[in-house]
Amino acid sequence: MKKILVAFFAILLLGTIAGCSSVPEKNPALQRQWMLVAFGNFSKEELIKNKAEINLTGVIDKGKIKGSAHMGCNNMFFTSEFKKGGKVQISGVGSTLKACQNMELETEFGQKFDKMTSYSIQGHFLTLSDDSGNSMKFVAADWD
Repeated sequence: MKKILVAFFAILLLGTIAGCSSVPEKNPALQRQWMLVAFGNFSKEELIKNKAEINLTGVIDKGKIKGSAHMGCNNMFFTSEFKKGGKVQISGVGSTLKACQNMELETEFGQKFDKMTSYSIQGHFLTLSDDSGNSMKFVAADWD
């Protein structure tokens, strides 16, 4: 009887430990592909033509999302942490270094993206904003 109880508690303990260290929690409302539809002085048509987007479906590591972005030429990458209360921290922004004809959108996005400090999700829209009143508005790519 004693051996059965020890075995039972050992299995219970291992199951609890395995459950705690499993896959990080995902947020399906946030972790998706987002198409940029409003940013600075760029028209919606220009953003669509460049297929401007961010992808937040990357690997999660300790609450941080490894994301990517594309503004028409280079591939960009970054780390983001979306916190409770609508705060966001974006860091480690980098990109490939191809020379393209129209780099204005990519350059401006790269300069402002890691300055975004707040986020909100309303329906199928994600809005990032900074402390100076600048914002970026995205629509979920999987929204019909």
